[in-house]
Amino acid sequence: MIDNFSLGLTHLLMLVAAWRLLRRPDLDQERVRDDAPRKGRDRFGA
Repeated sequence: MIDNFSLGLTHLLMLVAAWRLLRRPDLDQERVRDDAPRKGRDRFGA
């Protein structure tokens, strides 16, 4: 039988990890990459 403490601990650690990921300030910013393909060009650059 799975120990309730170990089950609770792993779920708590996953919750903390998700909380920290969602609280990152760079989630609200979208950066445009310089090497992104331009509109009007196909993927081979011809």
